[in-house]
Amino acid sequence: MRDLTALGAVELVEGYRKGEFSPVEVTRAALERAEEIQPEVNAFVRLTAEEALAQARESADRWRRGAPAGLVDGVTVTVKDILLMRGSPTLKGSKALSENGRWDEDAPSVARLREQGAVFLGKTTTPEFGWKGVTDSPLSGVTRNPHDPTRTAGGSSGGAAAAVALGAGPLALGTDGGGSVRIPAAFCGIFALKPTYGRVPLYPASAFGTLAHVGPMTRDAADAALMLDVIGAPDARDWSAQGPSLLSYRDVVREGVRGLRVAYSPSFGGQVRVQPGVAAAVRRGVEELARLGAYVEEADPDFADPVDAFHTLWFSGAARVTQQFGPRERELLDPGLREVCALGARYSALDYLAAVDVRMDLGRRMGRFHESYDLLVTPTLPVTAFEAGAEVPKGSAYRRWTGWTPFTYPFNMTQQPAASVPVGLDGDGLPVGLQVVAARHRDDLVLRAAHALDGFTPAGN
Repeated sequence: MRDLTALGAVELVEGYRKGEFSPVEVTRAALERAEEIQPEVNAFVRLTAEEALAQARESADRWRRGAPAGLVDGVTVTVKDILLMRGSPTLKGSKALSENGRWDEDAPSVARLREQGAVFLGKTTTPEFGWKGVTDSPLSGVTRNPHDPTRTAGGSSGGAAAAVALGAGPLALGTDGGGSVRIPAAFCGIFALKPTYGRVPLYPASAFGTLAHVGPMTRDAADAALMLDVIGAPDARDWSAQGPSLLSYRDVVREGVRGLRVAYSPSFGGQVRVQPGVAAAVRRGVEELARLGAYVEEADPDFADPVDAFHTLWFSGAARVTQQFGPRERELLDPGLREVCALGARYSALDYLAAVDVRMDLGRRMGRFHESYDLLVTPTLPVTAFEAGAEVPKGSAYRRWTGWTPFTYPFNMTQQPAASVPVGLDGDGLPVGLQVVAARHRDDLVLRAAHALDGFTPAGN
């Protein structure tokens, strides 16, 4: 018997077209897998089984008639519980929000998937309001790593990453304001893309402002390209969204890396201490890009760690998220979130604008950098997954999650496309991610490099 949960979205659509299996069979298998993994991994806050099966039956009827609704008709997808999904409460990991409400609107990315026939399995876990790089919250508890449940899945899209890694749907919607699709992708051994800001519309607007992106989380770049072709359409509710894409990412993803100029920065010029197992796995991935025809040289982007400016922007956003809460609601918040909200509330408008100045300079520097290089490659993270339920690795000197994510949040500040690509395991059997970054609006180059590495298994893994 074929394991339907092992198939990607591209394979599912082809199977539906050939009549090899039906969306109903696929949805049942995905729901069974979700229920099986939930007790140990805790990837979901809510499964919408009845609705999913109804959507699958409608999809099966369309395929029988030879009239699929779109590119992802019958493909199972999960939605991070930061994004609105019609008919399901969006509580964002917080006990301070109420389930009462109409819940009758889809976020733009959800709406585009629904229009093209996707089947929604449910909502995935997030830390409270997506504020940190691991996934645990007062509302839904701790989400654990598929490779070792004693360790974190990462965050803030940790439930989405765990679901994809374990076969509970090949497509997942995540959000990324400082690394939140790339961090859990690296920890869980899947692929994730943070597209150029505005490529995927977002509504309601994030309190974290233009740091916040929406992106696909999948097993490989081909599925992400398919998903981006669906969700990357304009939506009138997001005034900052880009216009229609001028190309199909499905068409360009297989163009390879031959001739591309790749800068490999293993440690941002010695600014970041990277675990040896991570460094070795990423280097092997870079060597594979060179073998496939890319021109690779070691080169570091010209900037110092912008963490202080990022904190000003991020903590101010957190304070804005919780601004309307009274004392009772604040007592319900994650203690770490309360702490950063208090910090954020003390920043002045001039502090914020000074951080924007740093951001603008960072963008200028990266714009110049990409005049010389098509792609920048780094580790996604300097560490592999650590103990579940902790914001930082035990015994580390890090104060906040940004201490161990120095490769991710700078590219939220610059709004560039960036992806985490799985490149094997470290010596402890934990996944390692390689990050690919391109200039703004060159999501196609990121996807091409990622697709070139799809299926890459380094020696010894």
